[in-house]
Amino acid sequence: MSLSELCRRCGLCCDGNLFSHVPLQPAEVDTARRNGLEVVALADGAPALRQGCTALKERQCSVYAERPEGCRRYACRLFNALAGGTVAFEEALRVVEQAHVLLAAVERGLAPDPDPRPAPVLERARFAAWGEEGGFSSETSAARERAEAFLDQHFHGGPRRFEGPGQG
Repeated sequence: MSLSELCRRCGLCCDGNLFSHVPLQPAEVDTARRNGLEVVALADGAPALRQGCTALKERQCSVYAERPEGCRRYACRLFNALAGGTVAFEEALRVVEQAHVLLAAVERGLAPDPDPRPAPVLERARFAAWGEEGGFSSETSAARERAEAFLDQHFHGGPRRFEGPGQG
């Protein structure tokens, strides 16, 4: 069992499908920018990294030694289950691969992303569902719901709620 091996095969905490931003300490901003990471200001002015992180290369962090404290501290539900011995390494790997399969199914139902810095699959799907990309099929909608429920169950630990424009 290797906790770091699980993370190296996953990358979901960095690809933008679990989180939209990672908070930064003010002292981390210069290092993040020097490493080519996209630093943005949150609504309250606090600095953060926009997810999907540009340092994610093939499910691995390319600036791992200099990653921000928020990244260092984060442990998903699956990571904690592996660390606590309630899930075997092989089972955890199957969960990670299933998550990627579910996300790929959602992506297949979306229009190609013309942006040179593509948005995370679930973000694109949410905007499409709200009509900003012309919508998508009921099959893609069901695939999105399956993917979000799976991520909630295995990585977040509970359902999230996303409001469309004017609904929140």
